[in-house]
Amino acid sequence: MTKANAQAELRAKVEAAIGHEFADKTRLDRALTHSSARRQKGSDYERLEFLGDRVLGLCVSELLFRTFLTATEGELSVRFNQLVSAETCAQIADELELHRFIRTGSDVKKLTGKNMLNVRADVVESLIAAIYLDAGLEAARAFILRFWSSRATKADAARRDAKTELQEWAHAHYAVTPNYRVDDRSGPDHDPRFTVTVEIPGVAPETGVERSKRAAEQVAATRLLEREGVWQPSGED
Repeated sequence: MTKANAQAELRAKVEAAIGHEFADKTRLDRALTHSSARRQKGSDYERLEFLGDRVLGLCVSELLFRTFLTATEGELSVRFNQLVSAETCAQIADELELHRFIRTGSDVKKLTGKNMLNVRADVVESLIAAIYLDAGLEAARAFILRFWSSRATKADAARRDAKTELQEWAHAHYAVTPNYRVDDRSGPDHDPRFTVTVEIPGVAPETGVERSKRAAEQVAATRLLEREGVWQPSGED
């Protein structure tokens, strides 16, 4: 297979995954290219990421506004912040298996934890911008609704940040600040797993495992909040 054919096959796989066939294939190429792998200035996704973040914000805001007709501004803001977070965007990148297509330099391939989470999240925002530029707002909105609608209506989508909630609860009930400890880091550099335990004196600890230290901390905090009855279980593993 020639290099051109291989590149065309890769593009087709990405297009099938995201549900959009690009009229201008260079937009797709740029959306998948990290600055460490660019061949010339402006050929990476940094500018697209900037635009995609704004398009995502608009469409998610509109989705929440139309879905939750009686929600307060505060509830809408909590839902919005969760839906446009790097963690959510990275989850969608993983769902699409975009890590197989992102072009990075060797230095980036060695990055772990939150750095790689941000790369995956950035690519999702860049793809949104690329779709927007290629076919307009309706096409970008269709992509966003496809992957964000179900997340928007989940019971835990209106929750505050778990670490913030746990810290306030610990202060109110025990006058202490939760302590987070990294117990283990495993897996390859491009797909690490962090095991983190959260401890509060007088309370049984909880543990979370995720692809970044911060995400694992959030899982541990969520589990403790649910176990102590502060939050209702989300129904997810």
